[in-house]
Amino acid sequence: MSTPPQSPQPAGQPAQPPQQPAQQPAVPPQPTAYPYPNPQSPPAGAFYAQPTLVGQPVPGQPQPGNPYTQPPQFGPVPPAGGGGGAGRAVLWAAVGAVVASAAWAAGVFLIGGKGASADLRGYSAPSNMCSSADYASFKDEYPENDSSPTRTSLKDKALDEGYCSLGLKKSGSSYSDAYLTMQLDLHKKTDPAAEFTATWKNYGESHTGYDVDPVEDIGDEAYLVSQDTTNGSSGGSRYATLAVRDGWVTYIMSYSTYLTSYDEDKDPPALTDVTDWLKTDAKATLKQLQN
Repeated sequence: MSTPPQSPQPAGQPAQPPQQPAQQPAVPPQPTAYPYPNPQSPPAGAFYAQPTLVGQPVPGQPQPGNPYTQPPQFGPVPPAGGGGGAGRAVLWAAVGAVVASAAWAAGVFLIGGKGASADLRGYSAPSNMCSSADYASFKDEYPENDSSPTRTSLKDKALDEGYCSLGLKKSGSSYSDAYLTMQLDLHKKTDPAAEFTATWKNYGESHTGYDVDPVEDIGDEAYLVSQDTTNGSSGGSRYATLAVRDGWVTYIMSYSTYLTSYDEDKDPPALTDVTDWLKTDAKATLKQLQN
């Protein structure tokens, strides 16, 4: 049987092997330190949550900044079964350090909790602040009673509070000519001193156009905040607040009036009179709410 003639190979060129279909070598999955799938090429139809960014808290993990949620930083503990006597000594030293640290932390909590008792000085927050607060100094100027004042009260393990807001009426007025609010807070878990001072002493820095003056002889510290924008017949407003702190108890008494026009029998009282009334009535209220 004759063999078909082959095409001659060009001189100087090696013989070419027969062509086979190309195949990709199988490569097993490679280990990686990145715990998430490759975000550049996820499998079709798959969905992956975005990886947590650096600096974001991870649920269930100790958070930075709180020494009581961090694992003890005593270095690696040697295996219990190796290292001989020296290894066991290092192990017991590390365990002892952990126990001592836990006992110290517990002692801080126990002593701190016992020593940080609330300084309430015998005050009690009434359930009806409107009938318990004294505002008698305003009665000559505003003799009409508010028939439906707003009042609230709160009793909680962290805070007791009594609040009242009422309208002040001149004789013959159908509507309120001014407003008065009174609020007593008994802080039973945290000392309000630092925040109280920061809020009221610096009130003029955070609120434009207000005068702030310290007041003597009321509680541990007190501040009078006032503003008068009235200008002849064009109207305006007059506002005054007396903020008092006595131990862990705070009392805030505020007066405000808003005017659009004046007539002879509707002129508001002078701001100096209002601030004197606030001081007198705040002292009287605190005295009668202190057992």
